[in-house]
Amino acid sequence: MEQARADGFDGFVAARWSALFHLARLLVGGDRHRAEDLLQEALVKLWFVWPKIADEAPEAYVRTVLARSAARSARRRWWGENPVAQVPELAEDGDVSASVVERSRLEAALAQLPPRQRAAVVLRYYQDLPEKQVAEALGCPVGTARSHASRGVARLRRLLADVIEPVG
Repeated sequence: MEQARADGFDGFVAARWSALFHLARLLVGGDRHRAEDLLQEALVKLWFVWPKIADEAPEAYVRTVLARSAARSARRRWWGENPVAQVPELAEDGDVSASVVERSRLEAALAQLPPRQRAAVVLRYYQDLPEKQVAEALGCPVGTARSHASRGVARLRRLLADVIEPVG
């Protein structure tokens, strides 16, 4: 019984790790280490309720935990981490500089949004969730979730407008 539980959980994590990690990274404004911590905390919470929701919607549960935890952790001033002076160099394949620059610009702009707006924008437009599910994940009414997403997109447009040049 316990082995079947572990196998199902392991299979879910193996299949969805990449997508969930990317979501967590967007929710924390691009910080890889905070995203890993956030996702790990969410998966621990999932483990404890796995028998109840394994057949229902485990990804929706994790998404909700991620969104709420990201908003809550953004209010903290210190996460107990110490930055290092020298960041290690990462190997890259080929020239992907244009996509990296664009992705970095978007992540930097997302990081400037308030946590609930960032969560609403990421869940609504990156995860392509309906407004009702965004509201459920954020624990607020649909109108409030819609307002967060609208204000977040408007702010992103202002933040990213300086580089967009008109055609013609």
